[in-house]
Amino acid sequence: MIDERLKELRGQSRRNFLRWGATVAACLGLERSRFLNVINDTAGSAAADTAACASTRRHIHFRDGGGGLSNWTLIWPFPKVISSTNGNYSHYALGKGVAATGYDKPFMYGPDSPWQAGPWKISAFVAGNNETHTNTPTSASSLGGNTLLAAAAAIQQANPTLLPVLTVGGIQFGTAPGAPAAAAVGASNQLVDLFNSAASRTLLQTPENGKLSESYYKAFLGLNGAAGRNTTARQYGVGKVSMNLLSQNLASKLTPTAADEALFGIATGTPGSVTSAARALITTVKAFSLGLTSMMAYAGPFRDDPHGLFAGGDAQAQTKAQALGKMMQGLYDLAKSIQDPSCSSKTLADSIVLSVDGDTFKEPFNRDGWGDGTPQGSNMLYVMGNGYVKTGLFGDMAPGAAQAWDPATGEVAGSYQGKGGALGQSAAAAVLYAVSKGDMRRVRDFYTGAAIDGVINLNVTG
Repeated sequence: MIDERLKELRGQSRRNFLRWGATVAACLGLERSRFLNVINDTAGSAAADTAACASTRRHIHFRDGGGGLSNWTLIWPFPKVISSTNGNYSHYALGKGVAATGYDKPFMYGPDSPWQAGPWKISAFVAGNNETHTNTPTSASSLGGNTLLAAAAAIQQANPTLLPVLTVGGIQFGTAPGAPAAAAVGASNQLVDLFNSAASRTLLQTPENGKLSESYYKAFLGLNGAAGRNTTARQYGVGKVSMNLLSQNLASKLTPTAADEALFGIATGTPGSVTSAARALITTVKAFSLGLTSMMAYAGPFRDDPHGLFAGGDAQAQTKAQALGKMMQGLYDLAKSIQDPSCSSKTLADSIVLSVDGDTFKEPFNRDGWGDGTPQGSNMLYVMGNGYVKTGLFGDMAPGAAQAWDPATGEVAGSYQGKGGALGQSAAAAVLYAVSKGDMRRVRDFYTGAAIDGVINLNVTG
């Protein structure tokens, strides 16, 4: 039976109720379809519709400062590097590149590039400026006075979650109108406890208004009944302290298992930095599946300034690329195995956007000491836009010269000199377009630069 007090909730009050209800459902292990049925029966179809279909996509971002971005070129190499046999170039598999198929622009895979056979494809934007030796680069992830992460999180507020944004390792989140606060932890092994603590607070924060609090309790009984947890209902009636016990159920659902870690390639010899990042990804994907968060931003995983990576030959670079490639492939495989809780016909792999930025990708055409300089002071933003962003390399990279790209057409547009800041904003806007599921009106709330029609796919559905 519909409770009129819940039905009449609007705005933040409705979002608070849905966040509370989703947290209860996650702790009870209640299937999403049953959760929506209970919301429909207790709070009406409008609330159920709000909870049912996410109007935004989930977002994972890696910010690899301190020279760490250079490691990502091992799995997403520049075509002119990986296709060459010039032994001075900065890659371990020179001459072994394979042309990527199904891309909008030219792109090449290396031997350990992830996603070579799947729908996830990379958009590699020459964007931003070289910001060597900072862990807080901004030039490829800023939109005027807004940051990419905060703007994306503000867009995601249309779909309330327990902890809208997770940051790991001291990443700079920034600001944007409407952005939520980020929940920060220092390391990936602190994420599960963070969720338990937040769940406890949320479950205990029923309204002070007595009649509305009673409505929450009735909604809880409906959710509990759908989950077949009669004993939990009796405990709830004894006192709210039992809700803390209920929140502890999250730990088993969010903690990486041995099977999860094997899927991500974690084994003896895996670099510790990759192991930590992989565990953060596993917990994040599981949290996505429970409707507990919308974004995870990770500082690293490397931040290691690898000047000597090629000093002893190719072995170190190959080991690092294999670990990183397996981690990223594991991300897709795990997400593909889990149904999207907001769309029963989709998996989580259909609903994730990924981006990577950093301070410098280092000199791609001279491995000796792998210097920090980049052609014409350029930088990169890598994006997996899940169908909303055109794919391949935008711009180009050659010895001593970087090429810009035209956001309106996507075509190469002459020398990169002096264009890094504007192209950084346009590339960041493409990420927002993917997160918003193609809502350019929402993107324009944060981005005032040139039209980006040349790098996005218009009229995408699903």
